Amino acid sequence: MTASRSPLADVPVERPVVHAETVLDGMVWDVVRETVDLGEAGTVRREFVRHPGAVAVIALDDEDRVLLLRQYRHPVRSELWEPPAGLLDVPGEDLREAAARELAEEADLVAGSWWVLLDYFTTPGGSDEAIRVFLARDLNPVPDDERHEREGEERDMELRWVPLDEAVAAVQAGVIRNPSAVNGLLAAAVARAGGWTGLRPVG
Repeated sequence: MTASRSPLADVPVERPVVHAETVLDGMVWDVVRETVDLGEAGTVRREFVRHPGAVAVIALDDEDRVLLLRQYRHPVRSELWEPPAGLLDVPGEDLREAAARELAEEADLVAGSWWVLLDYFTTPGGSDEAIRVFLARDLNPVPDDERHEREGEERDMELRWVPLDEAVAAVQAGVIRNPSAVNGLLAAAVARAGGWTGLRPVG
């Protein structure tokens, strides 16, 4: 095996799909089965979750505190500390606008400054779900008469402002495990250590 000299970057590749079917037509996502032609390696059959994608927001105040929400997640039977986040379930909605909507609906906040913190695939071996995590600053409350009425798992969410260093330590200790929290908090800490110079502009 020889070392590659290609850029250190993931590369989108389209392999021919010779057969596809929907195994489960779900409320939010589907389970699909596809037979993929890998050329000389032959064909393989894979089942995976087809997902609309999502956004998450690391909201950081002037005291370097991050806003986390504790929300019940039934598949893992746990209440997880998470950043504000939500599905890309509005057709044609811009990703930053989706993030701003989730920040307002889940945390009653609006942000004056936005950056792209990172992008990641949640489970690339079993789902096509992609998440963009934003950094939001210059925060202000949503007016009382414009606040969203939360329902379901969001109804009784606890909101807590946590020093970024404390939140990162909780990730390292293995007691915060939500992937957007883990990725977003660590990325925010790295960005802060670099003087916020590596942040990508929105768009």
